[in-house]
Amino acid sequence: MKNNRRSFIKNLGIVGATAAVIPSSFAAEAKEVNLLNRAAKTSTNKILKIALIGAGGMGVADTNTALKHENIELVAVCDLYDGRLEDAKKRWGSSLFLTKDYKEVLNRSDIDAVIIGTPDFWHKKMSVDALNAGKHVYCEKPMVHSVEEGNDIIKAWKKSGKIYMVGSQGMSSLGNEKARELLAAGAIGTLNYAEGFWARNSALGAWQYPIPKDASTQTVDWEKYTSISKDMPFDPLRFFRWRNYLDYGTGMAGDLFVHLFSSLHFITNSYGPNKIAATGGLRHWDDGREVPDVLLGMFDYPDTKQHPAFNLSLRCNFVDGTSGSTFLKLVGSKGSMDIAWDSLTLKRNAGGGSDDPFLAEKAKENSGRPDRKKLVPPLETVYRAEDGYKGAHYDHFANFFMAIRENGSVAQDPAFGFRAAAPALLCNESYKKNEFINWDPEKMKL
Repeated sequence: MKNNRRSFIKNLGIVGATAAVIPSSFAAEAKEVNLLNRAAKTSTNKILKIALIGAGGMGVADTNTALKHENIELVAVCDLYDGRLEDAKKRWGSSLFLTKDYKEVLNRSDIDAVIIGTPDFWHKKMSVDALNAGKHVYCEKPMVHSVEEGNDIIKAWKKSGKIYMVGSQGMSSLGNEKARELLAAGAIGTLNYAEGFWARNSALGAWQYPIPKDASTQTVDWEKYTSISKDMPFDPLRFFRWRNYLDYGTGMAGDLFVHLFSSLHFITNSYGPNKIAATGGLRHWDDGREVPDVLLGMFDYPDTKQHPAFNLSLRCNFVDGTSGSTFLKLVGSKGSMDIAWDSLTLKRNAGGGSDDPFLAEKAKENSGRPDRKKLVPPLETVYRAEDGYKGAHYDHFANFFMAIRENGSVAQDPAFGFRAAAPALLCNESYKKNEFINWDPEKMKL
């Protein structure tokens, strides 16, 4: 596992140019800023032709990011809503092949790879069909709609010999790579606890997306949309605000917790937790949705070859009065790391300082001169990305395209993607059943 994960940097085709981490580097001046940088080493001689399946917000963002890379050509776009197909033509050119049938995309011999940006419940079927058609796949997170679907994608991927990347775009960030490096070097001692938080306070952030005025069965292929789900009358909310409904989406856990799991598992080399619990509720956005707008998750990570046992807590709040914040924190016996995609703050224990009056008096008992000042080591070191950093989303696609061109590997293949998705989806099960869920992260089964 360690060797496989270490090979990520090499296979990514990019090199972090930060100084090597040695114990003395932790003794730098407090709040020193260190630059995180990256020198691109990508092979761009082969033109890759791609297609987008699902041209909603995330699909468009993925495609725009993909097209920032050299020698990438968009050939086709598939969506079930006429308005998005028209927008695609205006955005990317009138020569695009446009369709409402994704199989027409897969049947084209001139397409190397597809981006799947559809609602979650279509991910598994489209992924398997695309791999069987000989296409490389970039599929948005979560890779699956239920844990029962994970092994089907893994089997199809292994059989196909194609590259499959799960699109948790923060995975390939400089911040995550530096955190991985620092943790392995012992910067925070022994890991024992981690926490993550995702907060929003807006209608759009809470998935109340605008409904087009022309939304109807004349402009939306509702029959095809629901062909693998429950048969029901046309409902524009269930098409354009699908994240709010469990037939199509996976709630806060599948949409946002999965990002935090992906980063945490990359940093720690972890397979995932073996015990999962969740609670929460609908506190504000009472708009007919079937999922909570406040969700709390608790997870036990077992002692493994990759890491010691530790606990994780995750929170997501769509009614947050701070108007939004996101973080991932790792806490160890000697310090902690606050990790963002383009920065990292390392905090080290000063050693012995405490505001507990009892401990202060006990310390005096063991000192001949309790009033004498001490040498205090630095408490904080900051790392931030150099100006011009193109971002984690760009780097995630760099990894994908490099793997296709050089028959390499990606950071978030289906096995990794499933191990990040499963505990997130099991949060929904725990919330629904009001009970702990046991999971085998190595064998990837309940």
